[in-house]
Amino acid sequence: MKLSRVLLPILLTSWLNVACASTTATPATNSTSPKPATTAYEPVRGQAGKDVIWIPTPPGLIDKMLSAAKVTDQDRLFDLGAGDGIIAITAAKQYGTQAVGIEYNPDMAQFARRKVAEAGVTDKVRIITGDIFKEDFSSATVVTLYLMPHLNLKLRPLLLKMKPGTRVVSHAFTMGDWEPDETMSYQHSQGYFWVVPAQIEGNWVMTGMDGGPMRVSMSQSFQNIGGNLTRGSQNLAMLGARLRGDEVKFQFITQDRKVHAFSGRVEGRRITGTVVSEYMHTPVEITRP
Repeated sequence: MKLSRVLLPILLTSWLNVACASTTATPATNSTSPKPATTAYEPVRGQAGKDVIWIPTPPGLIDKMLSAAKVTDQDRLFDLGAGDGIIAITAAKQYGTQAVGIEYNPDMAQFARRKVAEAGVTDKVRIITGDIFKEDFSSATVVTLYLMPHLNLKLRPLLLKMKPGTRVVSHAFTMGDWEPDETMSYQHSQGYFWVVPAQIEGNWVMTGMDGGPMRVSMSQSFQNIGGNLTRGSQNLAMLGARLRGDEVKFQFITQDRKVHAFSGRVEGRRITGTVVSEYMHTPVEITRP
């Protein structure tokens, strides 16, 4: 009896300790650590890319870039290094342009596709995950880019081989000694615009004018051209020569001191146009010999 009086409290205390320990341990044993929610990719301003860091082009500058390029619904725009796709999206929404963005970073490309869907322009904008130096953008009528100076120079030979009249717009950086046809600015941002010039350097022959054919010799540095015209012993300087895409204009003064103005369009190895003076308006053709 005395033994049971001693053991009973001890046994009761032990049972209570075990019960409390089991109750306390149960949550740790049966619960699992919550997993963090999966979040959609969001680019960070200044993040590193393949060759550049990502800095978005301000909407105000995008408007000026697209305006300088005179973008319409008849254009096909390629944005090289598309980032979040905003340039292609803006062209599609504001002008109805068919646009393609080329973006190297697959996460950024997917982010841009999400933005395209949110903007409701999936029928007009396509985002390609790819390398701008490997993808074919030769069908573009407008090219936009925000790269680094050395990448612009690397792209320049490809751009100059595109169809004359193709428009190129760059945010922030130029094309070396290929001078822009136009510059634009928005707040602290700068943009540059070029028209791909036709390749017209060399010797040509103009026919259609009274007096017989004239030899035309043209020099060229991108869109800057010059030269002279000769017929027999006459050597006439080419004045005010301008080349914009495939459009050529220049003047020359004949020995009777009459100013003649030529304007025409380049079509491969042929330039067709007119010569106008105070007494004539003559269709002419200038061809490679």
